[in-house]
Amino acid sequence: MFRAATLPRAQWTHLAHLRVGAWHVHHFGATEALVRLRHGIRALNVANGVANTPTDGYHETITAAYVTLIAAWLGQAADPAASLGLRVERMLAGPMAERTLLLRFWSQETLMSAAARAAWVPPDRAPLALPSP
Repeated sequence: MFRAATLPRAQWTHLAHLRVGAWHVHHFGATEALVRLRHGIRALNVANGVANTPTDGYHETITAAYVTLIAAWLGQAADPAASLGLRVERMLAGPMAERTLLLRFWSQETLMSAAARAAWVPPDRAPLALPSP
C-alpha cells in the first residue's frame, strides 16, 4: 500500500513509517532506501491531500535520521538470524519507537525548521547514535 501510494492517511502513523523504513533498509540498503522513501513519502502525501511544503509533508532530516538509525539497528542490535518481521517488532518495542527520539539529538527549533524539512541538517544536541535500551 505504501509503494502504491494507497495507504490511508490515518494508517500512516509513526510506527508505520518505521516499519516501511525498516523494510526498505533491509531490502535496498540505507542509501537506496532513502532515495525510495523520499519519493514514496512525497507521493503518499500527495495521494492523501498533504502538500509537501516548507511547513508540512515530507521532512528530509527526519527521514534520513531514521534511515540511519534503522540501518544501524538492523546491522548491530538485531539478531540477523531472526525474520525481518520479528526484528522490526523488537525495534518497535524499544526506544527506537519513541516519537520524541530525535529530540535527543536535535533541538525542537532546529528539527522543525524549514531548512531541516528541505535538506539534511546535522544534529545540534548530540551525535546521532542508536539509543540505549
